[in-house]
Amino acid sequence: MARPRNKQELMEAANLNYEKLMSLIEKRTDAEKDNSYDFSADEKKKEAHWRRDKNLRDVIMHLNEWQLLLLEWIKNREDGSNRPFLMEGYNWKTYGDMNLIFYKRCQTISEGEALERLADSHKRVMEALDTFTQEELFTNTYYPWVGGSCIGGYFISVTSSHYDWAMKKMKAHKKALGA
Repeated sequence: MARPRNKQELMEAANLNYEKLMSLIEKRTDAEKDNSYDFSADEKKKEAHWRRDKNLRDVIMHLNEWQLLLLEWIKNREDGSNRPFLMEGYNWKTYGDMNLIFYKRCQTISEGEALERLADSHKRVMEALDTFTQEELFTNTYYPWVGGSCIGGYFISVTSSHYDWAMKKMKAHKKALGA
């Protein structure tokens, strides 16, 4: 699917990829559910997330945490503040360390609870998205606190693109198991 270029495409892509992800989750085999993610045999999977996430819960909570970042960040629109998108103390060069914080604080959450949290954050992100106009979403520098880009890109990143990332990870897990 092409990167969304307007509000309608963004809403459709976000919901479609969310539904695809949920369908993929529902169709997992017992082997996929019972075995940890292990991509160490694949030399092409060098990014940190391939080593970090050990199961579906880890992936789902990663999605949820990034959606919560977005929901907190768009409060800038309401109160005129200039809070950063990333957690305090992190930047785009160190966000991998922030992802480890997310990973560590989600280890006691069950897969079921993770799925409930993602359903809730997806719903809230979609409701927030619907409050923005086409111009607000896709005009660079419309909001000064976005830093020269458009806020629509952030919505794309935490919804349709991130859901696609999660599905790729799940498919790689299935392939690694030979399922």
